[in-house]
Parts: sequence; structure tokens; C-alpha cells
Amino acid sequence: MSGSNASAAKSVVGLILTALVGIPVFIYLVVKLFTSGSGIDLGSTTMTNEAIAARLQAVGSIKIVDSAPPGQRTGKSVYEAICISCHGTGLAGSPKFGDAGAWAPHIAKGFDTLVKHAIGGFNAMPARGGSPDLTDAEVARAVAFMGNAGGAKFTEPPVAGGAGGAVDPATKGKEIYESTCIACHGSGAAGAPKFGDKAAWGPRLKDGADAAIAIGIKGLNAMPPKGGYQGSDDEFKAAALYMIGQVK
Repeated sequence: MSGSNASAAKSVVGLILTALVGIPVFIYLVVKLFTSGSGIDLGSTTMTNEAIAARLQAVGSIKIVDSAPPGQRTGKSVYEAICISCHGTGLAGSPKFGDAGAWAPHIAKGFDTLVKHAIGGFNAMPARGGSPDLTDAEVARAVAFMGNAGGAKFTEPPVAGGAGGAVDPATKGKEIYESTCIACHGSGAAGAPKFGDKAAWGPRLKDGADAAIAIGIKGLNAMPPKGGYQGSDDEFKAAALYMIGQVK
């Protein structure tokens, strides 16, 4: 082999060796750059407790606070399940829980006004805090709970039947309608008979109220079982009777 050929072969071998060594080193440096400060030690087979916790932390979580049926949740449970997402930190200008200074101008408006704003939505706050399944009474309890933590002396509406009393079907039916059924029956969406519309309700009631309620419990066409309401059949019946009672 001539001297020039031997030199060329050595050069090729040198380039190959350089690549074999250089590429892994390059990859190591790149990974090191992007993982610096993450708690991962590339020179160790273990991770710090902090790094492990950070990797295992869920992106989002649901906190189940109260298993009470809809309509009977306390102000505290509603706050901890829903309102805390904004009022816990004062997000989007909401008065922070327990901050008397932040709550003072709101408390000055009065309990009824605050409840009205909370139910219908106000500024950056969506209606019912973004939870349409909340009843008016549950919203009012949450307002009282938060307001009182900020220095108010509001009276939190009692939970119906919470002290051994019977649930008023008329009151319960109205609550369920306003929190759930109104989504379709309020406007007649998806073919639902519109609230109070005698002509629309007539065909549904031709076999009597009990037959219409039985169909509603099972669901029909675009309507899911109980209209999507998660409470008991008796509670759904109260809502159906409330709507039927408004047919003129």
C-alpha cells in the first residue's frame, strides 16, 4: 500500500473514532443542558425526593369534599369544591378568602346583591362560579360562608331536611329546574317542551303526569335519563311536577 493510501486510511479511521466518541458526548451535553435545575442527576442512578415528587405530581385533580346530594351542600363544601379555585388565591380580581379588606366593599353591597351576582355572574366570575349544577340555595350558602370569613355576619341558608325536617317538594323541584332542567326546558332547546308552554307540554301529558315522569326518568330522544340530573328519582319527580305545574 502506498504511503498516500495508508495516510488516507488512517484519516478515515480517525474520523470514525472521533464520531463514535464525540456523538455520545454531544448528546450527554445537550441532555445535561435541558435537565439542569430539574433535580435529575445524570451521573447518578437515583433521583432526589423533590424531583420524584415533581414528576409524580398530577397535572390536575378533583377534590371530592362533600357527598351530600345536589341541593344540600353546605357553603363550606361548595367553597372547597368550586369557589376556592379563584377565591382561594384572589385570582382574576376575586376577593381572597379571609381577606377582610378585599371583602369589605363587596359585603357593603349586601347579601342579596352578592347572591344575585354569584348566581348570574359578575365581571370575570361566570354564573354559579362556573358550576351550573349548583342550586340558588347552595350558591347563597357559599356566599355567606366566604363573606363571613371576610368579616360579614350573613346568615347561611339552612340545608333542607338537614336537621330532620322534610324536604319541600315545591322548593326542591324549583331548585333542580333552575340548576339543571332550565338548560333545555328554559328555551325549548333540542325539542324539549318549553317551560310554561301549554301547547308544547300537551302531547307529553296526554297519558298523565306519572307517565310523563316515568319517561323522563328513563330518558327520551335527546334527553338523557332524568335530564342529566344525578339525584334521586323522587327529587327528579319534584322537578318534573314543578314544570308541569307551571303549564298554563
